[in-house]
Amino acid sequence: MYQYLLVQKVTDLRFTNFDVLMESEIIRLSNGLRVVYGQDLSVHTIHCGFMVNAGSRDEESSEHGLAHLIEHSLFKGTTNRKPFHILSRLDSVGGEINAYTTKEETCIYASAMKEHFDRASELLFDIMFSASFPEKEIAKELNVINDEINSYKENPDEMLLDEFEELLFPDSSLGRNILGTSDTVNRLSRESILDFVRRFYSTDQIVFACVGNVSRKKFMKFCETRLELIPSQKRMNGHRHSPNTSQFQIEKKQDVHQTHSIIGGQTIGMQDDRVNTMVLLNNILGGPALNSLLNLNIRERLGYCYYIESSYNPYSDLGLFEIYFGTDPKFHKRTLKLVRKELNQLMEKSLTPRTLSLAKKQLIGQIALAREQRSSLMIAMAKSLLFFDEVESFDEIQEKISDISSTEIRDLALNVFDNTKLSYLAYVPK
Repeated sequence: MYQYLLVQKVTDLRFTNFDVLMESEIIRLSNGLRVVYGQDLSVHTIHCGFMVNAGSRDEESSEHGLAHLIEHSLFKGTTNRKPFHILSRLDSVGGEINAYTTKEETCIYASAMKEHFDRASELLFDIMFSASFPEKEIAKELNVINDEINSYKENPDEMLLDEFEELLFPDSSLGRNILGTSDTVNRLSRESILDFVRRFYSTDQIVFACVGNVSRKKFMKFCETRLELIPSQKRMNGHRHSPNTSQFQIEKKQDVHQTHSIIGGQTIGMQDDRVNTMVLLNNILGGPALNSLLNLNIRERLGYCYYIESSYNPYSDLGLFEIYFGTDPKFHKRTLKLVRKELNQLMEKSLTPRTLSLAKKQLIGQIALAREQRSSLMIAMAKSLLFFDEVESFDEIQEKISDISSTEIRDLALNVFDNTKLSYLAYVPK
């Protein structure tokens, strides 16, 4: 008999001209594993995946790069399949399977035609719970990861970001890059992998998400015959400690043609009530839209740089705010002053009602478009359930953004953009 502890239903308005609603359902299995399912009958595809509350931040110093190695090694064999059979299982029917690792989560996911839900979900299940981590395959994958590490060394913007975070969070796994170094990675082993999986891949820290054209009956059958049978396991040592933060103002001579710069610092995390305010503030300053303040006033108006943006990465207990730009050395100092000017204006002046209204509409529109990409929506739902234990509807998200005031934005800007709290790192030509 299929048993689960609680079912929650939310209704999520779709963003097309169809009059159909996509129902999302949260299922809490008795073994602690959580599931979120969103049916969309208007599409021909399904997107599903597992997300684990484990990333590079959970590594010991001797394990640097291990979470990322595990992500790679999951595809290298199970007790039921060899690597070729894993890779060809969905590719042979036009589907896709992929994975990624961040500092706080690992995700494996797949997309396929709706008639191949059984194939996709069973494959993901096999990879997640029956990975065998063959030593011969791990050795080959270590070579692949070393090549990946070396390729990053040829990208100064990537190196700059890694070094900035290492300086900002010294002596902390949060400050270490996700890939690891050649020295640390080459010391990892199959035993390292099995130990990390045993410590962090527990059922109470795993979410399965699915969005697409699959019947509830078929989806529940997968939950009953596969997921529900996994033995319950609770994480015993998963608490993350907030790191100490340092401040610095550093320019380093490097073998580069452009000057690459980052300004940033620690800010609020995803559990803070002001997280939506921080998202909106970042979007106004230097988000992906071409009309962000940094892009309009520095790139478009003056042509000082080809690429300039700000980013906000919220973690479970704190966040990271950064501004990156690359520019010709002769424009470097002027660009720094202009960036500081934009930050000062957001701290000193409240947004006008019209500007605030337009900024909210822009962010809401961006979220709506992102949710139209069903694979992105599936990942967003999984992450929300993993870290917040709920999945907000679009209406709820829209309401929270609409309620943000100009005073709240200015107060947060005063806290985050304070020059005494921001650090700076630049690579300048030799």
